[in-house]
Amino acid sequence: MNKVILIGNLTRDPELSETNSGIAVCRFSIAVSRDYSNSDGNRETDFFNITVWRGRAEVCGKYLRKGNKVAVVGTLQNRSYEDKDGIKRNVTDIVASEVEFLTPKNAQSDFADEGAPAGRREPAKLEEIDDNQLPF
Repeated sequence: MNKVILIGNLTRDPELSETNSGIAVCRFSIAVSRDYSNSDGNRETDFFNITVWRGRAEVCGKYLRKGNKVAVVGTLQNRSYEDKDGIKRNVTDIVASEVEFLTPKNAQSDFADEGAPAGRREPAKLEEIDDNQLPF
């Protein structure tokens, strides 16, 4: 079984792009604090790269911003590449099947500017993505 659930804050604005075949893809990273403190009494933080596909990618690219809190459900995916110095690098990404916005709309002015109904204050939840829809 390959399933991961994370709650964290975006470390940067999401990057929305398209593949050569026109499929939307959104990439962002989140910071997740550990449940325990280190020997200095500080809580350490882990950083995770998130990839979202298709319509969910478009929604994430449109509404998410640096600092927003999100819940992500997805799968781990390993990949490797060779950097500009010829060194092989291994990377683990989370391919999100669900993203739930946890930052309230009224806490971020960008949401109000997008024409969403003024009375709606619950977090936006994206539908699950079928694994067969992924382009890899």
